[in-house]
Amino acid sequence: MNTTIEILTIIILTIFCFYKWKFSYWKSRKIPYLDPKFPFGNVSNPFFMKEKVGMTLARFYNDMKQRGWKYGGFYFGVSPICLIVDPDLIKNIVTRDFEHFVDRGVYFNEKDDPLSGHLANLDGQKWKNMRRKLNPTFSASKTKNMFPIVKFCVENMMEKVKSCYENAHKCCNINEVFPAFSINVICSCAFGLQEENALFKAYADECVSWTKYKYLVQILATFFDKTAKRMGITTVPRNAAKFFMKVVTDSVKYREENDYVRSDFMQLLIEMKKQNQLTIEEIAAQCFVFFIAGFETSSATLTFALYELAKNQNLQNVARDEILANCPNEITYDSLADLKFLDQVVDETLRKYPPLLYVTRQCVKNYKIPDEDVVIEKGTLVAIPISALHSDEEFYPKPETFEPERFSKTEKSLRHPYTFLPFGEGPRMCIGKRFGLLEVKLALTCLLKNYKFSVNCKTKEPLAMRVDTVVLAPKDEIWLDLEKI
Repeated sequence: MNTTIEILTIIILTIFCFYKWKFSYWKSRKIPYLDPKFPFGNVSNPFFMKEKVGMTLARFYNDMKQRGWKYGGFYFGVSPICLIVDPDLIKNIVTRDFEHFVDRGVYFNEKDDPLSGHLANLDGQKWKNMRRKLNPTFSASKTKNMFPIVKFCVENMMEKVKSCYENAHKCCNINEVFPAFSINVICSCAFGLQEENALFKAYADECVSWTKYKYLVQILATFFDKTAKRMGITTVPRNAAKFFMKVVTDSVKYREENDYVRSDFMQLLIEMKKQNQLTIEEIAAQCFVFFIAGFETSSATLTFALYELAKNQNLQNVARDEILANCPNEITYDSLADLKFLDQVVDETLRKYPPLLYVTRQCVKNYKIPDEDVVIEKGTLVAIPISALHSDEEFYPKPETFEPERFSKTEKSLRHPYTFLPFGEGPRMCIGKRFGLLEVKLALTCLLKNYKFSVNCKTKEPLAMRVDTVVLAPKDEIWLDLEKI
């Protein structure tokens, strides 16, 4: 009996000492921090996903800013993470002093999970090499070459909207229309498919949805990277990985054997393969991230933008008048560039509903914070709270109000540029930004040119957001009424 008590006492003391040691990290670094609690640090139980991580970081941001901190530490379990509050320091980390923060600190396993070895996950020299190879594929000229393909997909979307107008009592569930459209665009541009593949939607949902098991695996793999790789831990669902790999392999094989050429993303990657710059696994990985990064982000942005315009008829009328004035007949790549108010609408949508609520960077070599006697240690994960910046009343008064005028040339010039980060910033900013904006603007232009929209009574307001996805996405259906112009 005494032996059992002694063993339990030793175990309890060991755990106590371990946590006390771990929770002393920020104090030892002379960095201000939020007081952690046993056993999950500053976060709630990660196995009961009551809110998105980005929402948690927004609360930390507000707390730290009220205390006058430019940055502060918190604990995810026992792992220390530094949250960056000050826009100037954010600029330093993601741009000026980027060499200290090259990596994102996200787990990937190229050997056992080839699709995870994509541009968004890669680190160090591998990332630099891949980014250099892929940069030309998203240039303005290459994006313009893909315009006809995107336009064809928009025409297919408009046929579905027309069907809703004629057969569904002049109303439409945009939560169905836009995901289908977004998948169609990516299937066509990234995978070279000229017709929709229903399996893409199923596997897309599987890849972007977070089950408790997937969440646990990702957390453990991220914080115990080397162990996870030795164990062969994978993060891409196996059936989805097989599906995407087969689609890419078949597409590449068909084009090479039949000398088939098409002005799309896949063709650009095949050209690199011919020059021995990319392997088939690397092509598949880049197509996969294009799909995952582009599918729900574009769909959600379109959904939120049209919903806000349906709520704000005056803004919708201004956007439509601009479209009719600049695109009276055919919509062209160049005419889209003249739609400045629509640009503001999209930017305000991305501010109020940022697809990614936060981004991370990992310190790859000790970083001394400018003008302070404080060092962020190599290996430390830092978090940049995008949604918190976008909702900060100091930068965006009445942040819950949808006001495209915030992004007029004058208003933007008065605001710190690093308070608006829907695509990130610096060398690791989203490589597909130009293509994504093209897709969203073209779809909105066609929709507003042909229909007036208003919110249907079946839409639940205020909008609730899904907790089980990486990207910010609406939880319920969003129904809009349509009126033909």
